[in-house]
Amino acid sequence: MYKPQFNKRRVLVFHQFGNKGWSLFSCLGREVVCSVLSVSTLTYASAESVSTDPVTADSVATKTARELTLDEVSVTGSRAPLTKSQAARMVTVLERADIQKAPVQSINDLLKLAVGVDVRQRSPIGAQTDISIRGGTQEQIIILLNGINICDPQTGHNTLDLPCDLSDIQRVEVLEGPAARIYGTSSLVGAINIVTKAPASPLGDEQLLLRAEGGSHGYANAAARISLPPYSERQRVGASAGMGWGGSLSASYARSDGYSRCKAGTLNSGYSGSKAFYQGGYATDGINVNWHVGIADKGWGSSTSYASPKWQADDQYEHTTKLTAALQSTLACGAVSLHPSLYWNQHQDRYEAYRNNPSLIPYNYNRTDVCGLQLNSHFDWALGRTAFGAELRNENLVSTNLGEPLTRPHSIHGTDRDYTLGLNRTNISAFAEHNLLLQNLTVSAGFVVVKNTWADMNPTVYPGIDASLRLGSRWKLHASYNTSLRMPSFTEMYYRLQGYKADPHLKPEEMSAIEAGASYHSQLVTYHLALWKHKGRNMIDWVMDTRQADNAVWQSVNHTRLNSLGLEASATISLQSSTVNLSYSYISQEKDLEPGLVSQYALEYLRHKLVAGIHVPLLSQLTLDTNMRWQDREGQYTDFDGNVCDYKPFAVIDARLSWRRPAYELYLKANNLLNTRYRDYGLVEQPGLWLIAGITAHL
Repeated sequence: MYKPQFNKRRVLVFHQFGNKGWSLFSCLGREVVCSVLSVSTLTYASAESVSTDPVTADSVATKTARELTLDEVSVTGSRAPLTKSQAARMVTVLERADIQKAPVQSINDLLKLAVGVDVRQRSPIGAQTDISIRGGTQEQIIILLNGINICDPQTGHNTLDLPCDLSDIQRVEVLEGPAARIYGTSSLVGAINIVTKAPASPLGDEQLLLRAEGGSHGYANAAARISLPPYSERQRVGASAGMGWGGSLSASYARSDGYSRCKAGTLNSGYSGSKAFYQGGYATDGINVNWHVGIADKGWGSSTSYASPKWQADDQYEHTTKLTAALQSTLACGAVSLHPSLYWNQHQDRYEAYRNNPSLIPYNYNRTDVCGLQLNSHFDWALGRTAFGAELRNENLVSTNLGEPLTRPHSIHGTDRDYTLGLNRTNISAFAEHNLLLQNLTVSAGFVVVKNTWADMNPTVYPGIDASLRLGSRWKLHASYNTSLRMPSFTEMYYRLQGYKADPHLKPEEMSAIEAGASYHSQLVTYHLALWKHKGRNMIDWVMDTRQADNAVWQSVNHTRLNSLGLEASATISLQSSTVNLSYSYISQEKDLEPGLVSQYALEYLRHKLVAGIHVPLLSQLTLDTNMRWQDREGQYTDFDGNVCDYKPFAVIDARLSWRRPAYELYLKANNLLNTRYRDYGLVEQPGLWLIAGITAHL
C-alpha cells in the first residue's frame, strides 16, 4: 500500500492544510506529496518541529502552486523544511480519501492497511487496540494528535483513546523506525500522527456533516461535525496580511451489544462510547495560533482480555475517560522561526476484574495527568539550515494499585475510596540538527539529550543521521542510522495482580537502527523497497517461567538483547480510475530467552504481512473498495487448559460499496467477509462477519 512520490523542485502550498503547523511533516521538517491513492509513502531528510514557512530552497510562482490540483500539490514546512527532491526517509500516509473509502469502523481499523503497522485488537470498534511498528510493542511507539504527544504513561493499551471522530480526520501519518532526535522518549520504533481537518474554506467545503449507521451485533453509530466561521482564504494559503479565526466542533456516539459470550452465557464484549472535539485557530500578521480540546469516554466488556490459565476470568470490564488540550503557535523572531506548544492530557481508568462485583476483587482506579511545554525553532545560514529546541514533560500518576505510597491520599470522585499510591517523573530533552544540502545529495544529522528524574537517570545523548541520493527524476536512494529510547510505563513497573508481578527497577529500553531503501516512480507504476535492522538492549517484556507450574506468574523484565531484521516492499498500479495496491512486510527477531520462558510481547510479532487493495468504479456514482490482509504471527499463547498454542495464519477480506452524490453518500460495509475465525491476541477470539449500512450527509 506504499506509494513513493517524486515532484519537481518547487515551492508549493496547498490551502487545505499547508498552513497547519501541527502536521507531522511540519513537525519533522519533511515535504509531503499528497495523493488520492490508497496509501502514499513519502521520504524525508530533516528533523522535527512545527512550521508554516514556505520552502525557500527552490522557486516557483505562488499563484501557479495555488492553481494545481490535489494530486500535484506538495506541502513543505517544519523546524528545518526541505524540498521533496531532497528527501531521505519513509513516511506512510493514509489520506482523507482513503478514510472515506475504507471499510473500517475506527482509526484502529484504518491502521491495519499500513503494512508496517501491527494492529492487535482486544475488542472491536476501537474499544482497545495495541498498535506497534516493525516488531515492537504497543509501549514502544508514540501517538500524536496534531503533532502533540497524547501517550498515556500508565499503559500503551489506552494510547489510542482518541477524542476525535473519523469525520474529523484529515490524514494519518506513520513514521517507521527510531525517532528520538525527533520526539525524544517513547518513539523507540516509530510514530503515528493523527491530523484533524482544518476549518472549512469558503470555496465549497462542507459546513455541516451528519452520519448515521447500524449493523450486526446491535451496532449503532451517530456523528455530527459543524464548521465554525472559517479563516479567510488569504490566511489559509499563508498570506502575510489579514486576520481572522476559525474552528470546528464535532460529537459522536457508538455502541454495540458485543459478539462473544462468557461462561455464564451473557454477552461481555459490548461497547458504549462518546466523543467530543473542538479545534480552532487565530491568525494575524506574523503569528498563527491553533488549539484543540477533546474528550473521549467509553466502557466495554473486556471478556478474556487479561485472563490466564491460572486466572480464567471471562467477565472483565473497563471504563476510560481521556481529556486533552493543546495550544500551539508559529511566529517569527528576526531570522529565527519559533514554534512553542503547551499541552495537557488526563486519562482516567477503572478496571473491573469481575464485572459489577467488587467484592471478589476491588476495582482498580488510575488517573494520569501529563503536562508538557516544548519549543521548536530553525534558521538558515551560509552552511545550510539548523534546527534546535527543547521539551519539558511531567507525568503524574495516582492509583489504587500502581506506584509508591502517597504521603496524602486523594479521594476518587464518585466513590468512597482513595488513591493511595502514585508516582511522578519529569522528562527533559533538548535537540539540535543541521541539514547540508547539495545538488543531488542531502545529509541531515542531529542528536537529542535526554534526562529523566525517575531512577536518577543521567543525561544521555542519542544521535541520528539521514542521507538521500537522487538519480535522475525517477529513482531515489536513501539510508539512515538512528537511535532512540523508551521509559518504562507505570504498569510495567508496578502492576501486581492475578498472576502478574512487575519490577519497579526496570531500565529504559534503547534501540539503534539502520535502514536503506530505493524508490521508483512513474505515471503508471510506483515501486518501493526498504531493508532495516534494529538492535535493542534492555528490552522490556512480560515473561512466564512455565517450569514453575502452578506457581508461574507473568513478570516484567529487561532483556539484554533483541535484534530485528526486516524488509518492506510495495507496488501501486494506476489504471485510469482504478487503483491496485500490493504491500508485503517480513520480520525476523532474535532474543535472549531461557528455555521454559514464554514471552507475552517481544516475540509475538508479524513475521509476514501482506496487504492488497483495489478501488473499482462500477458506475458513475457507485464504487467498490476491497482490502485483503494475510498475516502470519510468530509466537504462542497458553489456553485455559494449559496447552501452549501457536498463532495460526489467517486472511481477512473487507469491502465497502458506496453510492456517492454531492450532498450525501449511502454505503454498505462488510468486515471479515469470509467469516474467518481467528485469534490475534492470546485468548481473545475476534468477531466473524460484521455488516454495516449507513448514510453520510454533507451540507
